[in-house]
Amino acid sequence: MINVLFVCLGNICRSPMAEAIFRDLVKKEGLEQQIRVDSAGTGDWHIGAQPHEGTRNILKKYHIPADGMKARQINVNDFQEFKYIVAMDASNVQNIKKLNSDQSDTRVMMLLDLVEEATDKNVPDPYFTGNFEEVYELVKKGCEQLLKELRQAHNI
Repeated sequence: MINVLFVCLGNICRSPMAEAIFRDLVKKEGLEQQIRVDSAGTGDWHIGAQPHEGTRNILKKYHIPADGMKARQINVNDFQEFKYIVAMDASNVQNIKKLNSDQSDTRVMMLLDLVEEATDKNVPDPYFTGNFEEVYELVKKGCEQLLKELRQAHNI
């Protein structure tokens, strides 16, 4: 099983959007038995909360389910459980790496590093910008590229 964790600041906007989009792509490709998807935040402000209304609305617009999702905070055990931790911005990467004291072989990356044409590798936080449509488009491109990379790397 390939375990993928998406991470943003509060786990209510970008990372649950990425989780839902990626899970939908995985399901459409029939890879649910090979790839498991989750999301978390580096902060603890929203633990237990459902995704932001803007995230829920944009996912609903594109017919992507987000039922039952609840915010949680990333923890040291995630480095044992997840092969890939995919951050939404450089600040998230810094915070994630601070947790990884055992230097596990988990690959920590930024989602938009996978998108060649992305000039800014940070996914903007729609909690502050309100631009959920732009974030959706960026996250979708990143998730499509991530799935392509995982299929090649793991021969699935």
